[in-house]
Amino acid sequence: MKIHKATYLISSPGFEQCQKLVQPEYAFIGRSNVGKSSIINAICNQKGLAKTSGTPGKTQLINHFEIMSANKKGPWDKWYIVDLPGYGFAKVSQSSRRRWEQMIENYLRKRPNLNRVFVLIDARHAPQKIDLEFIEQMYKWEIPYTLIFTKSDKEKPAVVKRNVQAMFDTLKEMLPFLPEGFVTSAEKKTGVEEVVECIDRYNQLFNDTIKAERI
Repeated sequence: MKIHKATYLISSPGFEQCQKLVQPEYAFIGRSNVGKSSIINAICNQKGLAKTSGTPGKTQLINHFEIMSANKKGPWDKWYIVDLPGYGFAKVSQSSRRRWEQMIENYLRKRPNLNRVFVLIDARHAPQKIDLEFIEQMYKWEIPYTLIFTKSDKEKPAVVKRNVQAMFDTLKEMLPFLPEGFVTSAEKKTGVEEVVECIDRYNQLFNDTIKAERI
């Protein structure tokens, strides 16, 4: 799949204010400062599309980006990337944090065209409790998700490999099945193409399901 155009669409303060869209969308979420905006920009091959910041908790809205792409199997596809507020270490009040948590939960559980969630994990670190808790919640909510390990270029390959394996080993003890995962670097574009092809695969499944429902 080749992405031809990616444009900012809208930022919404809550699930209720999100535009009603029928095309599939893919939400990106992770611990604050995990490199979410950088990986979105790398996927779209467009610097500055999603705003990056060194300040944890900078993203406070549900941000939609409209994507136009094409592959060998058919005409243009339109779909959406959704940049969700990070969870974890943002220096905000308890009330603000709870508001974010409720906003994220409402979006994840109620958005009808949400096709998959990409949960971002910092590859430089051993499994973090906050990530494990969020993944466990995704399983309980029965929301399909895929892991993206970020910042693999910021640590030695052996450390990254050990951390990724530790995450899957831990999840194996928690869950009945393991999610798919990709090791990436936004700076070096490592693993980015694999994520794009993953989205293409789920776009096709989404479109096939819609066609089947119309028969």
